[in-house]
This record gives sequence, structure tokens and C-alpha cells, in this order.
Amino acid sequence: MAHEIETMAYFQQTPWHGLGTALEADDLYDWPKTCDKAGLAWDVELVPLVTADTQAKVQNKAVRRSTDGLILGVVGQRYAVLQNKEAFNWFQPFLDAKEAALHTAGSLRNGSRIWVLAKLNRSPLVIGPGDEVEKFILLSHGHDGSLAVRVGFTPVRVVCQNTLSMAHGSDASKLIRIKHTKDVHENLANIREVMDVANTEFEATAEQYRRLARKSINQADLRRYVKKVLKVEDDQEGSTRLKNIMEEIVGLAEAGRGNELASVRGTFWTAYNGVSEWLTYNRGNSQGNRLNSLWFGDSASLNCRALETALVMAG
Repeated sequence: MAHEIETMAYFQQTPWHGLGTALEADDLYDWPKTCDKAGLAWDVELVPLVTADTQAKVQNKAVRRSTDGLILGVVGQRYAVLQNKEAFNWFQPFLDAKEAALHTAGSLRNGSRIWVLAKLNRSPLVIGPGDEVEKFILLSHGHDGSLAVRVGFTPVRVVCQNTLSMAHGSDASKLIRIKHTKDVHENLANIREVMDVANTEFEATAEQYRRLARKSINQADLRRYVKKVLKVEDDQEGSTRLKNIMEEIVGLAEAGRGNELASVRGTFWTAYNGVSEWLTYNRGNSQGNRLNSLWFGDSASLNCRALETALVMAG
């Protein structure tokens, strides 16, 4: 598969790559069943490594998938295996209580990264008439040693499906990271306490979004904003590639998905969404690559900087 998405299960709308298994309504509250449908019902094991020339044993070990023998990564001595099904078992009580519903789940990079996106069953954030933001929780972990267990709060703008960043001052904007050590199962249980504040954190972030939606932005400030987000210096303006990116973002800010709504048009909110739409749909060479970067890589940092810059400039 050319996409970074290896396997995936989804609810309702078919993904961009047209692949994956559709989830039924009952699956949304059953993690083991969704895990199976997402193609994640496999285990990993640690296997010893030796040098190629002398066959001498080394301290690091390889993480090997049981179903096909694929090596997912090389890890250190303290690494503890966490299987896909048990990685998110702690979340099942929230599903049982109908506090949240599973939305999509899958693997990236040949199975080395696993993710689950769940939607909070709470009222969406209303930024303006016709402009709502849904509350999602991103659960993820990795088998290659580069990604600890994470729980992050992920706002998604309904009108365009842009992945947004949480407000700078929000505790939820800091993903919880739990290393794969012997205490990992105990730590996962403790995360439940953090989930109690999720809705409050989303509401606090919505106030920041609404502040942006109340502040108008002119053409000159829009371009200045884009330059600040991209960290474009005056002597770099001659770059054709940078010019094209800047013009693309400016165009999205002015006429992107949902940005022509009368309630928010021409504001710092639409300026920020111009950047988030570019990150969500345009940056990178494939949608799978964009997704990985937006959740785990450079685009996540850029998305955060875009929101922080908008809040500072809006005053």
C-alpha cells in the first residue's frame, strides 16, 4: 500500500484511500471487536539480536509481529511489550458508560504505530452560527520504541474536518506520555482521572477559538500572520516554493472549507483554519503521511504554533 495507513476501521464516511473495514453502530462501544475489525488483533514479541559478523549477542532487542514475523523496531532493555488489545482496555469503561464512542482505529508505518480516535458524547463546541467543533480523544502507542503510550485531546472542526490544536494554556494540549516499562499497566489505569477534565478543557479551548472569531483580520495582517507561522524571513520571500505555500494558505484562509461563513469570515479564526486546512489536506505527499505528521510529527508543532500566533496577534 502506498499510504502510511496499513490497516483501518472507520465509522460512516469512507476514508480517503477507500480502504478499511466499516464499523457498525454496536462496534463503537466495543474495543475488542473494533480492534479485530481494524486489523489490529495481532501480538508482538521481543526477540534477541546478534551481530551479523560474529553472532555476538547485543543488549537491545527486536520487536517482532507474531502474524508475519515483521520486525517493527529495535528497543532497549527496559522496553516492555504492550499488546494492541490491552493497550486501550482501560478505555472500555468510558465506552460502557457511553461517555465516548470509537470512531476510527488503525495502524501506521507497517504496524509500528497504532491509533484509536474516539468521540466524546458531549455537545459540540459552537464557535459561531453554523460553525461547530467536535471533541475527539486520540489514543496511540507504538511498537518501534519511538512512541510512548499517548492520550491527547483533538478538536475537529465539523464544517471542514480540520484537525485543530488545543489552546496554549490548556493542560490537555500536553499529550500524556507513558513509556513501555513494567509500570505501564498501572500508569494506564491512572489516566482515567485525566479524562474527567476532558470536557472542561475543550470548553476552555472553545473560548480561545471564539475570541479569534470575534477579531477581524485585514489582508496585510493575514499575510504577516502566515509569515510568522511559517517563520519566513524577509530575505526568503523570493523563494518560489515559499511564495506558493503562502498564497495557498492565504487562499484557504479567505475561501477554504467553512471560512466563507458569514459568522466568521475575515477573522483570525479563519486565518488559523487556513493553516490547519493546509496541514490537514495539502501538506506532504500523501494523506497517510499528513495524518502521521499532524498527530505525531512536525505538523502537530506547526498547528500549535499557528494557534498560538493567532491568539497573540488577535490581542
